[in-house]
Amino acid sequence: MAEVAGVTVDTGHWIGGERVASAAAFTDVSPIDEQPLAEVARGGAAEAEAAVTAAARAFPGWARTDREERARLLHAIADGVDERVEELAQVETADNGALIRSHRRGVMPRVAHNFRFFADRLLRLGHDDFETRGHRNHVDWDPAGVCALITPWNAPLMLATWKVAPALAAGNTVVLKPAEWTPLTASLLAGIAAEAGLPDGVLNVVQGFGAEAGAALVAHPGVRRISFTGSVATARSIAAAAAPNLTPLSLELGGKSPLLVFADADLDLAADLAVEQYDNAGQVCLAATRLLVDASVADEFTERFLARAGRLVQGDPRKESTDIGPQIHRRHFERVDGFVRRAAGDGARALAGGGPNTGLGGLYYRPTLFAGAPEGSEILTEEVFGPVLTLQTFETEDQAVAMANGTRFGLAATVVTGDPDRAARVSERLVAGTVWVNCFFVRDLRAPFGGSRESGIGREGGDWSFDFYCDLKNTVMAPWAK
Repeated sequence: MAEVAGVTVDTGHWIGGERVASAAAFTDVSPIDEQPLAEVARGGAAEAEAAVTAAARAFPGWARTDREERARLLHAIADGVDERVEELAQVETADNGALIRSHRRGVMPRVAHNFRFFADRLLRLGHDDFETRGHRNHVDWDPAGVCALITPWNAPLMLATWKVAPALAAGNTVVLKPAEWTPLTASLLAGIAAEAGLPDGVLNVVQGFGAEAGAALVAHPGVRRISFTGSVATARSIAAAAAPNLTPLSLELGGKSPLLVFADADLDLAADLAVEQYDNAGQVCLAATRLLVDASVADEFTERFLARAGRLVQGDPRKESTDIGPQIHRRHFERVDGFVRRAAGDGARALAGGGPNTGLGGLYYRPTLFAGAPEGSEILTEEVFGPVLTLQTFETEDQAVAMANGTRFGLAATVVTGDPDRAARVSERLVAGTVWVNCFFVRDLRAPFGGSRESGIGREGGDWSFDFYCDLKNTVMAPWAK
């Protein structure tokens, strides 16, 4: 057990409806002050095997549970989340350093909404029967089996439930492996699900490192779906491990998204949207870290951007007044700093930031904006996943689109323009899973979500989630004799 922000967290695994210890443990450290939060059970192959076995044992009963009952239980889990928003927010802020105000107002309510949305969507899931030469076609969404869900540290509970909710709604059983840097709210979720009445073994949580617990899960022949959010390098390893079993994959990976500002844009809006990319200390996969600005308005845009960025308050994320918290971990902090140092060495100029916030110490990195980076340089092409933006200019619409599409990623893009025709024209040409026009981070669970190129494989959200977490079956019936 651990006491975190006044909340008791059981740090054992949750397997088959029971808390399970491991012979080994790992230390979970808060990014706020780099102090230990908890000693957490460190799972490996044995725990992964036990969890898959428990999930496989629970699968037939859960798969046969009617839709109305599955939906009722998902709503009960959502009720439990709503009742514990403050506790979940406090623990998650301590564990991953994101803003307490964001967790209270947006993230934890979204966690509950994930369960409610897919519960309600399940009850409407279906396809009209259709005829072929007098024969009736009927489509079913059959549960696939045991799902291994491996989730990241930047929005731990929200992104976990984005996978858990549709997988459970579809009638599957789940083994969730949270990121080792942020395991605590997954453990709380297991308790909430149990209190809601979810049958034993339907949801299992195995904590540990990717090379140990995660690797054992994705290679397990009893797993029938793998959903992963994280880095391209880890996704390649997962795909290789899943290949012998032909386990279907959903991969949401990195991004190097552009924000295009055209000369006819509302520059105040453009500056606000650009500064918003520092959200969660830049640790957002969708962040538009490449600011591509029409050369004719670049100076004015930059002036407005720097004025707004200069008003950001960096500090303790537990304070409501804080705008930017710390990086997640010392290792990640050093990775971000390495990108910044190499960019400066390549000739990029820091118009803002450019290094750690020495006044705060620890893992706090100053919001940074680079200009003048050489074309094709690392800072323009590789994902930093920190509060580091770059500024480039373009002369024509065609050049802007070419620059926007000029990386190996294709997760998202943001377009700021006052011309509806240009917005439609440019959006159509951008390689991205999501394009925002004159807005950012507006998300509807009915919409498909995922990336193109090396930003991922597949789409989730709405019925696309059920398409992934189910085996679709078409039954064709000949006409019955009268």
